[in-house]
Amino acid sequence: MPASTLMIQGTASDAGKSTLVAGLGRAWRRRGVAVAPFKPQNMSLNSAVSVDGGEIARAQALQAAACGLAPTIDMSPVLIKPSSDTGAQVIVHGRPIGDMAASAYHDYKHVAMAAVLASHARLSAAYERVLVEGAGSPAEINLRENDIANMGFAEAVDCPVLLVADIDKGGVFAQIVGTLELLSASERARVCGFVINRFRGDIGLLQPGLDWLTRRTGKPVFGVLPYLQGLHLDAEDAIACDQRLAGDRPFVVQVPAVPRISNHTDVDALRAHPGVDLRWVGPGDTPGPADLIVLPGSKNVRADLAWLEQRGWPAHIRRHLRYGGRVLGICGGYQMLGKTIADPQGVEDTPGTSPGLGWLDIDTELTGHKHLANVAGRLFDETPVSGYRIHCGSTRGAGLARPLVRLDTGPDGAISVDGQIAGCYLHGLFDTAPACDALLAWAGLESGGAVDQQALREGELDRLADAVEAAIDLDTLP
Repeated sequence: MPASTLMIQGTASDAGKSTLVAGLGRAWRRRGVAVAPFKPQNMSLNSAVSVDGGEIARAQALQAAACGLAPTIDMSPVLIKPSSDTGAQVIVHGRPIGDMAASAYHDYKHVAMAAVLASHARLSAAYERVLVEGAGSPAEINLRENDIANMGFAEAVDCPVLLVADIDKGGVFAQIVGTLELLSASERARVCGFVINRFRGDIGLLQPGLDWLTRRTGKPVFGVLPYLQGLHLDAEDAIACDQRLAGDRPFVVQVPAVPRISNHTDVDALRAHPGVDLRWVGPGDTPGPADLIVLPGSKNVRADLAWLEQRGWPAHIRRHLRYGGRVLGICGGYQMLGKTIADPQGVEDTPGTSPGLGWLDIDTELTGHKHLANVAGRLFDETPVSGYRIHCGSTRGAGLARPLVRLDTGPDGAISVDGQIAGCYLHGLFDTAPACDALLAWAGLESGGAVDQQALREGELDRLADAVEAAIDLDTLP
């Protein structure tokens, strides 16, 4: 018997779709229900490597963890990774099929829909429930033709839709009613009701509005979720800029928020560290003194390197090094630290070669082949480390003789001769507490105290599920 499918759509991006799917998944799992997450199409530069060796959206990897599952490519069958304002890499069933302009992808959607429906069918055959996350809003008029992400999918598989809206943004009733007004009659009919997210205050003051909404639409409000202060979960795409300061002498870590940043969740463990002040430095910010500078991953390394150069980051890093600071590059940031970055095939952008920052004796050539693997090994000081690799191209040079990491699959990365600069391809470097402590000790923080990301994630998923179960009677959901 096919699984029961429930789709969570939102009145806007960041309404709470990803969070609600994770919370419902954990709540149903705790009740012994075999439940799986699914998102037909995701546009994100935060990704993960699935257990079956493909690249999927990180949000679905988090939701899989909420459901007690290892993530698979069927949970995230179509992933779009923007490399410019008009083009993106398209990944289907975990493998890149090429770069497409937005107009070309629009024409490709009928092929993508076939992959989406095949993945949903496999999940439906394997689980009791499938929780589907929509993308953005179903009321984007310009995106409704050939839609595979929201109502186009819901209509194709004939599933009910639960609409979530964010009251913290204001205008929550207008969000809901306006969204319904822009749907077709058949689409409105499959909206089974609403969840209001991020509510603060006295629920009694909201009740007249909830009663009005039910009278106006004829649909129930299944629950009102509270604003969960400091909820620490992997971001789907946007950078979480809240910071946690540590006493009078915080250990400052700076990360430039480059335009095509990818897998910025690499530094989530630093944001949670009680002794670290993590500072994102955006385009309008001036970088100040720091103990450690982390150059993050990038979907367009040469363009993001040019962005750093235009904003004076090379001079800032030189000054930082003169004062004894440390610099760590991850994936694209590691490539930037080398002598050259060549893209002869135009894998990420216009074909060409760019000089790197020149602090590591390495050269990188980007190729169409993407390396995807979950890996483990040891840091330079023999501390165990694990993570995943998602990158294009190969890196060579004398600097590789001093690797930052020795993985089970071989050495990775490089450390400069003076020990101040290091980099590697391993995402998730800081996620285990021993590795985080070892890397921060290398950078100058000797106190330890790192938080294990997996344990933190599990605790936060349970906290989220507690809130979902308190707010929503799961037995009333379709």
